[in-house]
Formats: sequence, structure tokens, C-alpha cells
Amino acid sequence: MTTLQNRPNTALLVVDVQNGVVGGAHERDTVVANIGSLVEKARHERVPVVWVQHSDEHLERGSDDWQIVPELTPGDAEPLVEKSYADAFEDTTLETVLSGLGVGRLVVAGAQTDECIRSTLHGAVVRGYDATLVSDAHTNLYWTNHAAPGRTAGTVEAKDVDFGGTS
Repeated sequence: MTTLQNRPNTALLVVDVQNGVVGGAHERDTVVANIGSLVEKARHERVPVVWVQHSDEHLERGSDDWQIVPELTPGDAEPLVEKSYADAFEDTTLETVLSGLGVGRLVVAGAQTDECIRSTLHGAVVRGYDATLVSDAHTNLYWTNHAAPGRTAGTVEAKDVDFGGTS
């Protein structure tokens, strides 16, 4: 289990599911639908959903490309963390948000696995979090065999996500 003290909770982290990021992604509609199902499941189980939204010179803040895809709508009470680096922990409020929610385990879904998802997963594990990548709610496979001492990592299909911590 997580090496973070007093962090028993799990959160769903939805990373960069924005028009300009997933527009041409392989199996875009399936990936977005799987993420939507996860968001609904998390909400139903009262698991916090934390949204991450990227901006840079190619994804200008406020532009149509920057917007989260229309199929997904962050809830009014769900934290939205804006970032400008691949690792969602880097120079953002993400750690503060997760700490405030008592989160030590992340279930991660989203876009840009080779860059932002990968960086955020690594950022989570080196900071002491358990991190699970949802294998069919992102745009690439990578995290299946990752490990670190005292922490868990791996992948799980959206239908098999257990926000209680067993998958």
C-alpha cells in the first residue's frame, strides 16, 4: 500500500481529455466513453474525481482545443488542476488537492500516455502514491509491469476498476 501517511483514500485522476489532445486519437470515442463510465462509477461510489487540464503554446488556455471534450463534464465540486508540464504534479496544486482529500492511491485515465500520463504516473510513484493506469481509458499501453518498493502500480480495464483498492 501507499507509503504516504494518513492517505487511505483513492481518487480518479482524469488527465488531458481535451479537444486538441484526443481529437485524432486511436479509438477516441471508445476511450472517451470508458473514461465517462469511470467518472460516473467514481461519482456513484463517492470517490473524488480530479481533472487535469494542460495548456502550452500549442494548446492555448481558453481555446476550443484546450476545452475538455464535450462528452465529459467536470462537476462543480470536482477539483480542476491546470498544468503546463507533462507531470501533473510539476508546478501545480495537484499535491495540495490530493493531500486535502486524504488520497494515497490514484486511478489514472486520460490522454497522451507517452508524455503526460507516463510523466504523471512516475511523478505519483516517486512521491509515494500507489498508481493504477486504466488500460482501456487512455491512448496507449505502458504501465502494465511498473513497480516500486512499498508501492503498487499496474493497469486494469475500466470494467474491473475497484476504487476500494483491490485492483
